[in-house]
Amino acid sequence: MDTAVNEHQKNKDEKSVLSKIYSVYHSIAEAFLYTLLIMIIVVFFMLAFYFIDMETNIKSGKYGKPIFSAYVIISPSMYPTIKVEDAVVVKRKDAKDYKVGDIITFLSSDSRFSGLTITHRIVGIEKGKKGEIFFRTKGDNNNTPDNALVKYDNIFGKVLFKIPKVGYIKHLLSTSFGWILLIVIPCLGIVIYDIMKAVKSISKKTGLIGDKVAKDKKGKKQKEEKIKKEEDQEEKDDIDYL
Repeated sequence: MDTAVNEHQKNKDEKSVLSKIYSVYHSIAEAFLYTLLIMIIVVFFMLAFYFIDMETNIKSGKYGKPIFSAYVIISPSMYPTIKVEDAVVVKRKDAKDYKVGDIITFLSSDSRFSGLTITHRIVGIEKGKKGEIFFRTKGDNNNTPDNALVKYDNIFGKVLFKIPKVGYIKHLLSTSFGWILLIVIPCLGIVIYDIMKAVKSISKKTGLIGDKVAKDKKGKKQKEEKIKKEEDQEEKDDIDYL
């Protein structure tokens, strides 16, 4: 008897541990998918603003840089403020709105990095002979400012916020393995967990209904036996009276 009880308790404990593992996995997968959903929503709004802005520029006969854009950082020049593989979202601004201390993303005109998109901090603002504005920039992790000044026309925008480590997700999602690991498996895990939860809930309800039916049958049987017993007793009393 004790062996059977111990075995039952052991199975119960194993099911409890397994349920906790599934619950933790479900929470992690759900959090990841919600994060991914938020990123998709951000990208969607950025694209919406981009197309609206582009259409406005076309109608007015002008072309400017997109109002919002995003970039993945590939160098540690802005560490620790912005780390490698972080993504930054930038917004286009007028020249007068850029201030010392702002972090901007721009097209470099430095002979060493010509044509590269760089994200650095503004450390100085200078005016040219014709009154044009130039910006002196420097990476937080660099010892000296950048050699070349940045023209306003080369600036994509001011950094609004960063999204940590998005670059790693981007690299993974570009592969079949990453897509399966980050999208397919979490989705399947959530679906399987929810199905198991639903089956468990249905089984529990079915069990309760079965117990109620069995209880009703037992009560009915006991009532019938009581009535029969009373009838038998009445017949016996009648015979004794005669």
